[in-house]
Amino acid sequence: MNVNRDILLFVALAFAWGTSFAAIEVGLASLPPILFAALRFDVAALLFAGAVVALGSPWRPRTREDWALIAVGAVLVVGAHFALLFLGQSYVSSSVSAIVLSLTPIVTPLLALALLPRQRIRAPAAVGLLAGLLGVVVIAVQGGSLDGRAIGVALLFASAASFALGTVLTERFRGTLPIVSLQAWSMAGGAAVLHALSVAHPGESLAAVDPAPAAFAALAYLAVVATGGGFFAYFVLLEHIGATELSLVNYAVPVVATLVGWAALGESITLATVAGFALILLGFALCKIEALWRLAASVTDAGPSRQPAANDEVAVDGNVYVPDEAAERRGTNANTGTSPGSAD
Repeated sequence: MNVNRDILLFVALAFAWGTSFAAIEVGLASLPPILFAALRFDVAALLFAGAVVALGSPWRPRTREDWALIAVGAVLVVGAHFALLFLGQSYVSSSVSAIVLSLTPIVTPLLALALLPRQRIRAPAAVGLLAGLLGVVVIAVQGGSLDGRAIGVALLFASAASFALGTVLTERFRGTLPIVSLQAWSMAGGAAVLHALSVAHPGESLAAVDPAPAAFAALAYLAVVATGGGFFAYFVLLEHIGATELSLVNYAVPVVATLVGWAALGESITLATVAGFALILLGFALCKIEALWRLAASVTDAGPSRQPAANDEVAVDGNVYVPDEAAERRGTNANTGTSPGSAD
């Protein structure tokens, strides 16, 4: 493992996704929010389709589960998630948007408990969920008034919940498509959903659209850097360092977004916003306390530590691996996956 390379990729990913919120803010100044999101994924879908062709990856869905994964990705992970995200950010600052979206890994276990078999939520995770929700409330009501900020935070919370729901539902299916092909289909379908929502939304009119040059730059940045480059870095890191370590990027992103919003857009950083983020971060730590404990133990050890794992699993350095023969017995498909959390 090239540790320096992985650290650089992690920093690059946090920067790409963190700065995306500032790019959204720039584009929202002259583009309707849902149409802006739709245009982003028009471009991103073309980029991923090109990647499928360049890699020679299988692209035709062959099973019902392939289509189910595409539908979940298009409707929930891309369509609803980004429509609510762009709408929500039209009411709040880029830093607040990034912080509320960091609630996604906290909401996910609760939805998994309700929708997936043999799931349970431990006491620390329950407390973590409450801490995260309290953090969102603190951010929403700062200043003591339930104004447009509260509407924006509510939309962003719904965006996080939509993404978490999509993530949980994909666990119910085992498709055959490689991840790049699955993402290409999901982005194309998601773009279609976003265009339909834009047409149906009473506040968006194509006749009134007069985008500034900065909006085109923001669109290109979001599609090429945040989506294309961000997804590439994400999946490379997922393979190298594992999901637990990579999930920490959700909490580096708001820091980048807050600093960039303050430095480039003149956004203020209030004490309530910092307190709300601290509560969400505490909630994440409580929800992931066992995984973070394993991660800390592996980091402090001098070499790889082989720990006992359930059934056919082997835990090495905090990551759990399933032998090929065990994976085949369980029906595990390594090519199946969802969009990364807060791929904004």
